[in-house]
Amino acid sequence: GEIPETPKPGAKIFGRVENRVIATAQQSLAAAARFFIAHDIHPAILGDSVTGEAREVAKVYGALAREVRRRGQPWEPPVALISGGETTVTVRGNGRGGRNCEFLLALAIDLAGVEGVHALACDTDGIDGSEDNAGALLAPDTLARAAKKTLDAAGMLDNNDGYGFFSALGDLVATGPTRTNVNDYRVILVA
Repeated sequence: GEIPETPKPGAKIFGRVENRVIATAQQSLAAAARFFIAHDIHPAILGDSVTGEAREVAKVYGALAREVRRRGQPWEPPVALISGGETTVTVRGNGRGGRNCEFLLALAIDLAGVEGVHALACDTDGIDGSEDNAGALLAPDTLARAAKKTLDAAGMLDNNDGYGFFSALGDLVATGPTRTNVNDYRVILVA
């Protein structure tokens, strides 16, 4: 046809191509763990290949953070719950945002009223979905600040508008393209 066939493995065009893995998701989580250890915070690596619907993963992580905060189980605070992998989002609305903002907005709602929990969720390539941010930050006062701005967290989650929510709060994380990718990075710091 008019369009050439996609080259297959072993094709001559690939004769001078060499691929090397220079970093893995597990290595990035291990580096984060070393950082937290150096700051006297217990790191709990929950896995480097976490998948599932972002808002459902957020509920599981929210339950774990509540257990740590309220009962010191399975770890005494301070603890950093660290994970990698890539969640998914089922688009229901017409808002903006990728899986990391969706995860954090669902986590904020799930942790309503729980003190002492901060979180970060970012894509290591610097792009959350198709947006200009890598992800966002969550603080214990996120929902209170949102209420002062009359932001409807649940409504914005229903509209898949995590970007709009965190942008209005000034809590987006923008790194620019990093030119590397070892999946998403999530950390929930329970003090």
